[in-house]
Amino acid sequence: MIMAPEIRAIRERDPAARTTAEIVLASPGLHALAIHRAAHGLWGRGHKLPGRLLSHLGRFLTGIEIHPGASVGRGVMIDHGMGVVIGETAVVGDDCSLFQGVTLGGTGKQGGKRHPTLGSRVVVGVGASILGDIFVGDGARIGAGSVVLKDVPPGATAVGIPGRVVTRRAAADSAGRRVVQMPDPDRDTMLALVQRIEELEEKVHQLEADHADRPDPVA
Repeated sequence: MIMAPEIRAIRERDPAARTTAEIVLASPGLHALAIHRAAHGLWGRGHKLPGRLLSHLGRFLTGIEIHPGASVGRGVMIDHGMGVVIGETAVVGDDCSLFQGVTLGGTGKQGGKRHPTLGSRVVVGVGASILGDIFVGDGARIGAGSVVLKDVPPGATAVGIPGRVVTRRAAADSAGRRVVQMPDPDRDTMLALVQRIEELEEKVHQLEADHADRPDPVA
């Protein structure tokens, strides 16, 4: 089956997916990827306008906008998907998971490679934006609502605006098997807050030390 890796990905990662028939008939993410595959084929053969028109049709039908020039790997899952935007020079690796409102966009009007590259098994949370020609490593996670402007190492979690790496983990378990972990925005946000509090405490301690070292003013 042509879309078998994508159907399998939905069955493995989406608890709401009950049957293959339901996925095929009622998954806008799967439909968007199928239309993109055809549009990307036209684009690659030099049929730019037909590719754009087919892509536009896919956007109309699914609410998911994938430029026909974008490269999307196998086993990708777009969950719910409304509002997802993937730019022309974006690259999405195998087995990635994208949730609604995700943007893989550019940061200006420059030509050439101007959109992000996602490695394999990357999870991008609801409403997150990854902008510019940056790289997100294998197994990385992007927290919900984050705006990522710099590279993210493999296995890391980035949250916040702008996105900052708050945790790192192995992209696979000890047996070398793929580990799929869904994003936990509450946990990631708490980790970011704890890190920020520690930074502020360090600054306060430094200010107190500097103040203690100053001589008392002469009365």
